[in-house]
Amino acid sequence: MPTVNDDHPARVGLAAAWESVVDVRAAGDFWCTLEDRRPGLLPHRDAPLFFTALGRLLVGGDDPANRAALLRVLGHAYRHFDLLPHTTTIGDALLATVARHARPLWTPHLAIAAERALYRATHAIRRAAVRAGDGRAWWHVEVIGHDRPSPDIAILTVRPWRRLPFQPGQAVPVCTPRLPGHWRWLSPANAPRADGTVELHVRAVPAGAVSHRLVHEVRPGEPLWLGPPVDTGLRLEPSSTNDLLLVAGGTGVAPLRALVEQVAAARDGRRVTLIVGAHTFTDLYDAIALDKLQCAHDWLTIVPALSDDPCAEPAEQGDA
Repeated sequence: MPTVNDDHPARVGLAAAWESVVDVRAAGDFWCTLEDRRPGLLPHRDAPLFFTALGRLLVGGDDPANRAALLRVLGHAYRHFDLLPHTTTIGDALLATVARHARPLWTPHLAIAAERALYRATHAIRRAAVRAGDGRAWWHVEVIGHDRPSPDIAILTVRPWRRLPFQPGQAVPVCTPRLPGHWRWLSPANAPRADGTVELHVRAVPAGAVSHRLVHEVRPGEPLWLGPPVDTGLRLEPSSTNDLLLVAGGTGVAPLRALVEQVAAARDGRRVTLIVGAHTFTDLYDAIALDKLQCAHDWLTIVPALSDDPCAEPAEQGDA
């Protein structure tokens, strides 16, 4: 099947056409089109999430990690709703919806480019669905806390409507309605809690549209969506009680703090040293929570590694 180069004008045109239709009205039209062609495939409440995710994959342009987050969500959606036998019907409904809402941008040349992009997206989804396990594709959550320990970092506490089945060290795709269809990886900073809440640490980066909105725009009471958790290689072996040396910098401390909380819950006798890298002491954005952990557990030692702080103690100066 012919491909469209990432720099090809057709891809730019397809992205512009998609951006012009990403709204609730188009998502509703997509669901109605799908219902007319194959009733009962997709619940109405899930149509906007599905429509924006599928459209985003069609347009492309994400880096490999973010594309993987998107495919993680869509692979589970196709498996959870048993959509694989109906990929052609779904793809046709998507293209028909975009064509109606993107006039006059939708040209014959752009339609051909979209069909080619859909062909590639469908094959990627099939592969992702084969790897996906059983379970939900996404969890609706409400932001119940939004703290700003530094200008470019936010600590979000969210409450899922249904408990998120995650383990410390895993990562989850995250999406905000402020940027529909864009899914990004974040690692919970806590072990599972009795109340089901999840803490997410986000740093706004210059090219990060999602992180910028999560840090600077999202407020308590707003909804977010979390996708299926995935292992990242950070997990405790159940059969081992070896002592742990954990090293992180910036918001990379989040999944390691979750592992420390897991050790605290297990009470298996192991000792943990957590080295936290930062430029200066004021850059240790989670210092209060980490200090509380250290005060509560004599088996935990937290060592700051400050690369650019002349006031730091000699043992705390240096790169992590």
